[in-house]
Amino acid sequence: MKNVTLVIGASLNSERYSNIVIKKLLDKEIQIAAIGITKGTVSGVAIETEMKHYKNIETVSLYLNPERQKLYYDYIVDLNPRRVIFNPGTENKEFVKLLQANNIEHEIACTLVLLSTNQY
Repeated sequence: MKNVTLVIGASLNSERYSNIVIKKLLDKEIQIAAIGITKGTVSGVAIETEMKHYKNIETVSLYLNPERQKLYYDYIVDLNPRRVIFNPGTENKEFVKLLQANNIEHEIACTLVLLSTNQY
């Protein structure tokens, strides 16, 4: 896989934004990996529960509150994505500082809006 978006906080619940964004990414033919609390699939995309070391992660789209993000700081930095998107409710100044220190871009934005306005 090349130029993959990793959705962290992925949900099997079709009403959750992380679930909806997986479907929208697929509609745009963007390759996806997903990590969540519960294993399963969303539109054929496997949701893993472990922090696998994926290659070619371009974007991490976060759907975790700042407290839960702490478990993922080192993991995300080690993946060395081009950018991390902090979706509404996930804003985290502490993590932003860590990303900046590691030359990883960040956006405080909504992945769904970026996709729907062709700004992704």
